Amino acid sequence: MRKSYIALPEPSGDRTGTIGQGPPLRLLILGDSSAAGVGVQSQEQALLGQLTAHLASYATVEYSLIAVTGAKTSDVLGWLETLAERQYDVVVTALGVNDVTKGVSLRRWLRQQTALFDQLSTRFGARKIVVSGLPPMGQFPLLPHPLRWVLGRQAARFDRHLHALVASRPECSAARIDLGLDETNMSEDGFHPGPVVYAVWASEIAQIILTDLELLDGAQGAP
Repeated sequence: MRKSYIALPEPSGDRTGTIGQGPPLRLLILGDSSAAGVGVQSQEQALLGQLTAHLASYATVEYSLIAVTGAKTSDVLGWLETLAERQYDVVVTALGVNDVTKGVSLRRWLRQQTALFDQLSTRFGARKIVVSGLPPMGQFPLLPHPLRWVLGRQAARFDRHLHALVASRPECSAARIDLGLDETNMSEDGFHPGPVVYAVWASEIAQIILTDLELLDGAQGAP
């Protein structure tokens, strides 16, 4: 990584709460620094805030965010072992970048992702699991060549297999974001999303949720 790396903090703001009006929707976001919102100043600008803002007109959203910078899939599996069992309507996951950078094998990672989906479906009753694919790490401004090329290829490989796994599980949906990454829409560290990327990401996930009429119990006005 380039010497000008800037270590950005996780943004301020509530990670649990209730917002909106309409039928109840219990939302859990799990993941790494991108799920935590690193790259923006507040949770309002991050994935959590922008997603709940989309949903608030259609549902009473009870939300929780559990995310830590540097988290791998194995870390999240450990968190779930200590998390009190309760039911969630929607769980959003954002994992994989740290598995790639820390050298986790594809086979092990897919086993861990499968175990994660199993636990979310059984112990936590998730009706919908929205899986965020890996970003195109080959476009991260921070990473110098040839590291950018190497990590970009590995991330793309992980992403292809993740989407195949998601397609085999009816409770899962993949959030596909077709947005090129560069210094204009990434954060100042060149590694995390900026507000525009978080906005596009949140909008894509919101559409997946809002078009599932069973999930929203026929909420009035849902598109």
